[in-house]
Amino acid sequence: MLQLNGRWDSFGRYVDFDVDRIVVIEDSKYSQLNATIVEHLMIDTSVKIIEIKYTGWEHYRPVIADDGTFLKSAYRGIMLTANTMDATGSILPLACAVVDSENDASWRGSFEQFKHAYGEKLNMCIVSDRNESILKASSTVYTGIPHYACMWHIWTNVRSKFKKGHLKLSELYFAMARSYTLDEINERMSTIEEIDTRVKAYLYDIDSHKWSRVRASTDYIHTVIDGVKRFIVCLQNKRCSCRQFLLDELLCPHALAALRHKNKSYENYYSPYYTRESLLQTYEIPVDPLPDERKWDVPQHIAEEVVLPPTRKRQPGRPQKQRYKPYDEINVKKYKVSCGNYGQEGHNK
Repeated sequence: MLQLNGRWDSFGRYVDFDVDRIVVIEDSKYSQLNATIVEHLMIDTSVKIIEIKYTGWEHYRPVIADDGTFLKSAYRGIMLTANTMDATGSILPLACAVVDSENDASWRGSFEQFKHAYGEKLNMCIVSDRNESILKASSTVYTGIPHYACMWHIWTNVRSKFKKGHLKLSELYFAMARSYTLDEINERMSTIEEIDTRVKAYLYDIDSHKWSRVRASTDYIHTVIDGVKRFIVCLQNKRCSCRQFLLDELLCPHALAALRHKNKSYENYYSPYYTRESLLQTYEIPVDPLPDERKWDVPQHIAEEVVLPPTRKRQPGRPQKQRYKPYDEINVKKYKVSCGNYGQEGHNK
C-alpha cells in the first residue's frame, strides 16, 4: 500500500495519509484485500465499514444504455445489461444480471444494485428500447434522470411495421437522428412523408427529442460564414447554432474558426471525457467480472442456498431451431458457386 502526504505522530505511527494505490497478488481473494486494508489503515471494523468501489465511472460519459437479451444455454433466462462508451467510442460493460424474465421487479432490482455500485453522475441519462419495465424502474430509482430512446430499436420497429421503401427510409431516418438542427429534421421528415405518411406519424408520436440530437440554444457571440450559410458561435457557453458543439461536447468547424480568429487554444473547449487522461484512468483499475471458479470467494450462506433454474413457459408451436434474421440479412445476395472454366453455376470445376 503506497501512503502519501501523511505525518508521523508521537507514537511513531504514520497518520492522516492518502492512499495512492494498493499492490496485491493476482489471485488474491477479496477477503484478503479487505483484511490488508483494515490492517494498514488501522480501522476498527466494528465502527466503520470498508467498501471498495470502481472509480473508472468518473472518467467516461454518463450515458447508460440498458437492455435485456435471451440466454440460450441449458438454463435459459434473461440477461439484463448496462453499458456505456469510453473516450474512444468503444462499448464499456458496467453491469449485468441474470433473471427469470424481463419485468418491473427484475429491472427495479437491477437499477437499485447499479445505483448502489456506481451512484449518480451529473448530466447522467439513460437510453433503452422504450421497454415499459425499464421506464418504470429507471424513473423510480433515478428520479429526475432523463430517458431517451435507442435510435436503432426505433428503426427495427419501423422496418417491421411498415413494409415499403426500407432502403430510402433507412438513409433518411439515421441522417435525421444524427441531425443537429430542427430545420434538418423537418426537411428529412418531409421526404419521409412522401415515401410513407405512416412512418412520419409513428416518429412524431415518439417525440424527436427522445431519439435525435436536436436541442435549443440562444447564446450568440461570434458569426461564422460557411459557404452560403451563417452560424453563430458562443465560446463562453460552448455552443454553436449548428448544435454539434453543444451536443457532442467537441469543437465543430465553426467554433474552431472562431478560436483561430481569436488566437485562443482549443484545449479548454472540449469535454474532459475525450482526453487521453480520462481514457487511461477509465481502465486504470483492472476489473475481472467473473474470474475462474476455483478463485471464487463465496460466503457460506450463499454457498448453502439452492438456486433453481429460471421458470420458463413453453411457447406454442414447433420449437425454433434458428435465430430470427433481421431484414438486412434476409435481403443479402447469397454467393453462388460457378465453374472457373466455363462460368456455369452449380459447380466450381
